[in-house]
Amino acid sequence: MSSPDGDWQRLERRTVLVAALVMAGVAAGAGLPTALGLAGDMPLWQAFAWVLAGAVPMIAAGAGADYVRWRRTRYRIGPERAELHTGLLLVRRRSLARERIRSVDLAANPLLRVLGLVKVRIGTGEHSGGESTLELDAVGKAEGERLRRELLARAAPEPGIREGELAALDPAWLRYAPVSFVAPLLGGAAAGGVMQVSEWFGAQGKVVDWVGDRVRDTSVLWTVLVLAGAVLVAGIVGALGLWIEMWWNYRLEREPGGTLRVRRGLFTARSISIEERRLRGVELVEPLGVRLLGAARVDAIATGLVDDEQDKHGDLKVLLPPAPRAVADEVAARVLRESVAPTSAAPLTAHPRAARTRRLRWALTASLLPPLVLTVLGAWITPVLLHLAAAVAVVGLPVAVVLALDAYRALGHGISGAYLVARSGTVRRATVALQRGGVIGWTVKQSVFQRRAGVLTLTATTAAGAGAYSVYDAAEDEGLAFAAEAVPGVLEPFLVAGGAVPLPAPSRTGAPPQTPLLKRRRG
Repeated sequence: MSSPDGDWQRLERRTVLVAALVMAGVAAGAGLPTALGLAGDMPLWQAFAWVLAGAVPMIAAGAGADYVRWRRTRYRIGPERAELHTGLLLVRRRSLARERIRSVDLAANPLLRVLGLVKVRIGTGEHSGGESTLELDAVGKAEGERLRRELLARAAPEPGIREGELAALDPAWLRYAPVSFVAPLLGGAAAGGVMQVSEWFGAQGKVVDWVGDRVRDTSVLWTVLVLAGAVLVAGIVGALGLWIEMWWNYRLEREPGGTLRVRRGLFTARSISIEERRLRGVELVEPLGVRLLGAARVDAIATGLVDDEQDKHGDLKVLLPPAPRAVADEVAARVLRESVAPTSAAPLTAHPRAARTRRLRWALTASLLPPLVLTVLGAWITPVLLHLAAAVAVVGLPVAVVLALDAYRALGHGISGAYLVARSGTVRRATVALQRGGVIGWTVKQSVFQRRAGVLTLTATTAAGAGAYSVYDAAEDEGLAFAAEAVPGVLEPFLVAGGAVPLPAPSRTGAPPQTPLLKRRRG
């Protein structure tokens, strides 16, 4: 812990035990199939003895290496800087100024939780890789909480701002897990896992024969449907388990001084902190299955949420898991300190019919190309492919048209107070509410086909979140007017007012001016 004189501290010594237990698990996972494989040529006890003789040195080496790491790692939290020194042959020294620290995240897998330890990750919110973070792996749970409170301590709370709990887990939200895109992926992974494990034990042929015996008197169509159903059921069970592991004990809180904290996890506990002055807006995400059930999740648009590769799988930006749309809008309003969420405050401007035509054209091309290829192959190889091409066309064409029309209905843009709002997508519909003051530039794109249709794509550039958020296929004059009104002073040097109408000057009150229709300056 920190002290007035900035004494150096060590990590928790129990991390050596963690390393030993992890290596023991690895050795058991690799040693069991090896021992069973050797059992064909020698007694089972002798096979396990050989495996154990190889596992003990591996466990000892892993624990020894971690002991050296523990001995050579020190950290210090001083009044001005947080420092970390580690390494034996190659010594690394990192130092972060405390006023630049923007996040202190805690994570603990089941093994760390049993031993009362947490991994602490201290970051500055900059996209500069590992150089902008310090990772303490691991310290005691109480020490981790104390470090988080101390390093994120800010000014006194603002009057009139709601603090404490902003959202908490409702077990009824579990019903949205099976309709996510994760379910079929997990089902396929489960089927592949069964085949892989059966191969390890030399029983893959028996598994295939067992399945073949069950469907011997069944038609090919029913066999495919039954197997697909079994894979889907396995995927649904896996999706439910994954959701419970990730989101159990979920709570979203606002702490004094302006920090949002997300806590979640059943076995692996996570605590993620987002400083509100890094927040530039929110994104309401509605994957197709979740949207059909009237739900959405809320993501933060903030700077510095992903600093390197290992954090990209942590869902650091998710403030609310899939929940009823009304709940998502309410949480978005609370996070942004608004009475009404910008994502639902005002109706959005619809896009021209040319945008619908473009999406229908894309859908028809995408749905008819596979049947065309199958038809050519069928005429050349086998007539069976001709029947497959007809089936793909009959099923794919209506689905593609429906999705294209839905994608067109999703398009919209508008301004809600201090936020610009843009919506798009069908398989993954996203409604972005981005602070107008956080936009640092506009990119205007117009392909040859867009020029002929009289539409363009506007992309707002920001230092937060994905870095760029687009308004797709907006009408030319309408889109440019929207961009000029949303962020005054950025596009005006490149635009002229229609006719003899001069461009309006910014209001002295700070309110955005009512910009007339604009068009690109020629020449």
